[in-house]
Amino acid sequence: MRIRPVATVAAGALMGLSALALSTTVAQAAPDRRPPVTIAHRGASTYAPENTLASIDAADRLGFEWVENDVQRTKDGELVILHDNSLARTTNVEQVFPGRSPWRVSDFTLREIEKLDAGSWFGRKFRGERVPTLEDYMDEVEHNDQSLLMELKSPELYPGIERQTLDELRRAGWLDKGHVKGRLIIQSFNADALKTVHRLRPDLKTGFLGNPSVADLPKFARYCDQINPVHTAVTPEYVAAVHGLKGPHRRPLDLYTWTVDDAATAVKVAGLGVDGIITNKPDVVRDAVGGDDD
Repeated sequence: MRIRPVATVAAGALMGLSALALSTTVAQAAPDRRPPVTIAHRGASTYAPENTLASIDAADRLGFEWVENDVQRTKDGELVILHDNSLARTTNVEQVFPGRSPWRVSDFTLREIEKLDAGSWFGRKFRGERVPTLEDYMDEVEHNDQSLLMELKSPELYPGIERQTLDELRRAGWLDKGHVKGRLIIQSFNADALKTVHRLRPDLKTGFLGNPSVADLPKFARYCDQINPVHTAVTPEYVAAVHGLKGPHRRPLDLYTWTVDDAATAVKVAGLGVDGIITNKPDVVRDAVGGDDD
């Protein structure tokens, strides 16, 4: 059961003249290229506490379809949405359970995690926001008619999490043709986890987080549809190498880059030809590169 505080989230920063000028530059440089997709990293995490329902709702209010999250598993085997392996940074776990350092997600049951406040650290008006279960998170994404870039976080810590996550997605109705075709991508830093996902559900799109060498890219193209590197690793040559390969669904590989929060960098990577930009400030990126989120 969800417990939601009533909160009003700021709509975000307005577009400045400099961002407008940069967006015009991108459009002039590549008039036939569609602007990259903007993905709200952990939701609109500049405007609401990351990886909470409030954060994906904030992204929805800002007009963004695509959100990104992180899936982990509790001590009693429940899937929850949290980025860090420890609960300490984004909840009040140190106050509620002071003697249980280092407060790893895997050391707490879901019932214990449900007692935690995952919003007050970000702002008083988010007091009472909870760490969502994957089930509740998917309900909210579906309610908002959003799409999901899902990260399996540290799957090496949670044996079998790939199959468990797919089972929960199936129960939520997210493995039907409509969702699989255009509303769901599963990514990870762990190549073995992506191989497992691809083996279990070869129809799903998958993305590898990182920047494999150009020589190794063909290996990833066997089971990945995307290569998703940090923005500092993106070069024209690397983008061309990624786009030059076809993935398991016989389409050219995409490249989504992260984490880009300023207009100048957004314009730079858009000019290099990336297909998606993962950002804590989706409104800033959208204003800089033009287009919409889908």
